[in-house]
Amino acid sequence: MAQTNEELIASVVRQVLRELSGVAPINAAPISAAPASKAPASAAAGPEITAQDYPLGMKRRDILKSPRGIPFDELTLENVESGKVTFEDFSISPDVLRMQGDIAASAGRSQIALNFGRAREMTKIPDARILEMYNSLRPHRSTKEELLAMAEELQSQYDASVCSTFVREAADVYQRRGLLKGDLPTD
Repeated sequence: MAQTNEELIASVVRQVLRELSGVAPINAAPISAAPASKAPASAAAGPEITAQDYPLGMKRRDILKSPRGIPFDELTLENVESGKVTFEDFSISPDVLRMQGDIAASAGRSQIALNFGRAREMTKIPDARILEMYNSLRPHRSTKEELLAMAEELQSQYDASVCSTFVREAADVYQRRGLLKGDLPTD
């Protein structure tokens, strides 16, 4: 059993490293180089990234780092085995999400850029709180006031303006469609 788990972990690490190296998923859509306006994800400081830099794992390895600051080229199976890199090093960092958002924006895919911006903001929120918020956003789980309080928390506590706007819009939509706590389901 232990041998099987080690083989599985090694297989997963190899797959992640292969994907980070720029091997695109089979169903990945190509990115056009059409210029577009910058999305909110691009507001943070960092190197200018465009669609020409995609995939980052192949063309900009020099600027990629793990959330703990480990350079991309040091995310190896050998360093996993030695304990130099940890599970945390294989999660995406806010900087990489910003860069992916920049790529999407420069390719004219503003909605994808916005989604990367929202994901970047969510890296600041503890996982347990994200799950609570997710459950609160399910239909008939929250009042409009509770959703607006969540939006205010996202803005003031986590500086997550994209997420805050999303929750405020959800509160309005839920109200219009009768999806707030206490509304009767319609069939």
